[in-house]
Amino acid sequence: MKNKNKIKIKANGKKITIKSNCSLKELLIQLKIPTKMVAIELNRKIINKSKLDKIALKENDNLEIVHFIGGG
Repeated sequence: MKNKNKIKIKANGKKITIKSNCSLKELLIQLKIPTKMVAIELNRKIINKSKLDKIALKENDNLEIVHFIGGG
């Protein structure tokens, strides 16, 4: 029996299970990922960070989160 309160997505190449109707912002908080120094791609589209709380993740979404690292 499939749990209707959970969905499966892929985040940085790893399959994870999250609650259904989870926003992208909620997921980043859950994963403890600060949004300041990252670029976020959802299903091959770059996401505007001002819209994170408006984007609900769906079954089989593919999420890539890239951290910026300073150096010289």
